[in-house]
Amino acid sequence: MTALPLPADLFALSTGRIHRAAADLWPGERLTLGDHVPSVTGYVHRARIGARDVFAKDSILGLSLVSVLRGLAGGGDTVRAAQAAYAASPASLLAREAAQLRALHTAGVHVGRCVGYARGVLFTESVTGPTLADLIAKDPARTCALMTAAVTGLAGLQRPPVAALVDAAPIPERSIDGTFRRKFNGVSGRLYVERLGVDRLDERTRRGVAAVVGVVVARLLKLRLTPATGPTVIVYGDLKPEHVLFPDGPTEAPVFIDPGLARGPAHHDAAKLVSRTVLALVAAPPPDAPVSTVADGIAAFVAAQTRVLRSPLRGLWLRRLLVTWLMDTVNILSTYLTAPAGLPLPEHAQAVIDRAGALCTLLDAVSAQLAAGTDPDAAWRLALNAAMRAAAR
Repeated sequence: MTALPLPADLFALSTGRIHRAAADLWPGERLTLGDHVPSVTGYVHRARIGARDVFAKDSILGLSLVSVLRGLAGGGDTVRAAQAAYAASPASLLAREAAQLRALHTAGVHVGRCVGYARGVLFTESVTGPTLADLIAKDPARTCALMTAAVTGLAGLQRPPVAALVDAAPIPERSIDGTFRRKFNGVSGRLYVERLGVDRLDERTRRGVAAVVGVVVARLLKLRLTPATGPTVIVYGDLKPEHVLFPDGPTEAPVFIDPGLARGPAHHDAAKLVSRTVLALVAAPPPDAPVSTVADGIAAFVAAQTRVLRSPLRGLWLRRLLVTWLMDTVNILSTYLTAPAGLPLPEHAQAVIDRAGALCTLLDAVSAQLAAGTDPDAAWRLALNAAMRAAAR
């Protein structure tokens, strides 16, 4: 049996690809790698090419690093052989992301622009400045305004150049529902849940987390079967606070990174923002403001998103928002909990792992309300209250 890939081996292969891609794109210019940016999805490095600062990004088979390291794509030799073909494919994940960044820029959406793509490696301009998550932590009273700025900054998503590109080369891999179904499908999904936290939690905590997540997943698999109605729209796909930066300050237009454009339901991007903002609230409550300040901002943001909807449609929208929020939270919590001990995690990931118990209590309470058929407006209010309790634990 071939040994599983090791983080150091994968990183060394990615580093080699980054150097070769830079040599192809900018012959004669020196590439200097800066800090590694820990991620569970791909290999990302700050870099300098000549006098220009960039980010260099490599994807292993379009899968998360956690999946590859856990053997989903086979042993180390299999991964190396498959990656050589994958990196050359015009349909690879980062080839599509490069095309999406170009289309977004053409449509007037402020993005960290693609400055080069070769050998499966994407180079983007360096965007600096606080993220949406940073600004909410610093000034919780601006939560609604900041979340609204993230949505309004994506008005260009529905323009013809973007729509045409998305229909030709979408990135459905980053959809919340699709990720949830891949993770928790059948027997493999049950085995996945049973192994949550093996390298990250003590055994007693681990068993408790796995038991609750198993119950929540079963509820969500039933709830997500409700078919969506109406036309789909272009969604950003991975609209989490870390992907929304404000280089010119909180009152100026945001800049977006790491798109995952695809057609999807209208509530998708708002649900991702809500999910990750609540996750940050529970993992790291604001030190100088009550947790209700952030929760009230989230409530105001959602109220603004649903203001034009009539009562039955508003209730349906809220219900789908809640289901999608829970699926996304389960997705990222389970990814962090199954990450091998040797994989460097993003800075906030350990805080999420440390709060796994509180998050499970939140997931259980909200999913139970949804499974019981609670009125969507009431379920939404109860969900925000549960989020505040989890953050205060």
